[in-house]
Amino acid sequence: MTFKFFQTLVISAVSNVITKRVTFLLLFLVFSSSTYGAYDKTDIGNWLKRAESTLARTYSYTAIFHKQERIKQNLTERETIFLKFKKPFKVYMKWVKGPFKGRESLYIDGYNDNLIKVHECGILGIFTVNLDPKGTLVMNGNRHPVTHSGIENLVQLIKRNWERGVSAGEIDISEKGDESVYGRATKKVEMVFPKKKENSYYCHRVLINFDVETKLPIRVYIYDWNDTLLESYGYEAITLDAGLTEADFDPNNPEYRF
Repeated sequence: MTFKFFQTLVISAVSNVITKRVTFLLLFLVFSSSTYGAYDKTDIGNWLKRAESTLARTYSYTAIFHKQERIKQNLTERETIFLKFKKPFKVYMKWVKGPFKGRESLYIDGYNDNLIKVHECGILGIFTVNLDPKGTLVMNGNRHPVTHSGIENLVQLIKRNWERGVSAGEIDISEKGDESVYGRATKKVEMVFPKKKENSYYCHRVLINFDVETKLPIRVYIYDWNDTLLESYGYEAITLDAGLTEADFDPNNPEYRF
């Protein structure tokens, strides 16, 4: 075997190794680029099931509820509300910041003729009134009645649209990275629904922050069919199984102003 022939064999072997490694690297990059940013749809389904399971075992909770909605083309000021919730459906709210600081409301399914008891802030706080939760006075500044409030209703809204989109094969789901929200580690996910199906889904696009530990959606941004922010909701400082009692939903509670 001549030295030249031996040199040719070595160069050929090295070249084959390099080619294989480059090919593997290219395949890895292609695979990575095609999967990066995408969630398996079954992951979202499992998270929603986990959230449902957690809430099914939870009989009461408290949270700071953040709310902002678009009413008649105008985005309202952000509202910050201390919320108490107890099953089967009892909701007490107290506005702790913002334009309605001091307002209180109490709704108990089957109580008070299913009217919401409201004590306004400012000079209107002289009186406590009982109002139809779906009536004009209440709905004038809200997109949803109090009967739609609570984390469970949010989970169900997300689940209905997710299931419909997956079943029809017309939902685009992508990850938007890890994000700290209200001091909690979350996974941020975007769901996009086709504009041609405006009557089939609640919105065109939604950004959801799922709590890594509980899988609860603790913040959502909902965009309309013009991709304009329509609603944003957040649940901060959630305390599950808060041990709330009947006194927490009694309008005669000395801590309240009804």
